[in-house]
Amino acid sequence: MRAGAVTNSEDRPVPAAEPPSILSKAFDVLGTFGLGNRVMTLSEIARVSGLPKSTVHRLIARLVDLGAIEPHRSGYVASVQLLSLATSTPAAGMRDVALSAMAALHRWSGRTVQLAVLRKFDVFLLEQMRAPEAPGLRWGLGTPVPANCLALGKVLLSYEYLDDLKAFLPRPMPRLTPRSVTDVELLVESLGEARRRGIAHDFGEAQPDLASAAVPIVIRGHAVGALGISHMLQEDLTPAMEHALRETAAQIARVCSKALQRGKTHYLPYDL
Repeated sequence: MRAGAVTNSEDRPVPAAEPPSILSKAFDVLGTFGLGNRVMTLSEIARVSGLPKSTVHRLIARLVDLGAIEPHRSGYVASVQLLSLATSTPAAGMRDVALSAMAALHRWSGRTVQLAVLRKFDVFLLEQMRAPEAPGLRWGLGTPVPANCLALGKVLLSYEYLDDLKAFLPRPMPRLTPRSVTDVELLVESLGEARRRGIAHDFGEAQPDLASAAVPIVIRGHAVGALGISHMLQEDLTPAMEHALRETAAQIARVCSKALQRGKTHYLPYDL
């Protein structure tokens, strides 16, 4: 057997895992910042990242030099220079297009409105317009949320090949609340229904006191994003709100399609 390899249950050699690189450790440091961790001390970064303080100290010095993080009083914050990088993505371009339509839906409904995209088995919020009296959410923009727990993620998963999903989804799926659907077979069955109806729901599956509904933003047959509206768990989404949600998503898709017709088809996540 080759040195540096391990065997699986069939005694076939597979490559041994490489030790973490300095780049991966730098991303571990950056990954400690989030909605509830906007300002982090060196000790907090070391604790959350799991890296030795000496390593964190060296990485912080380099990241400050590069402009990725900034000193802030007794700690550090993610640099505003990172905002430029985040807003240069095609997904951010869709967000820019969607803002006015989202704002209109937000004002009319009085509910929290969200825009998201799918990456692997997580959903990432691109924008969130929170209702004044809505409870605080556990995640912010750019934070990965298990797609099986949120209507936004479910409706995007419903546009994937469901037979493939059965084979590739983690078993069990992640759980955020006792209501989260973690059984793959049950989830895929609900995804088929969401695809047929063009809308997905979650009821306290991502956060105990909240429910939400989401519809896809479909361009050339592919769901490139999803638009959602959340409400208190004890409330119902009225037919008028569901209709407005669908119409707003269709409006966003139409505007995005016009932009693509002006020579930006490479912005799509698929070759069409």
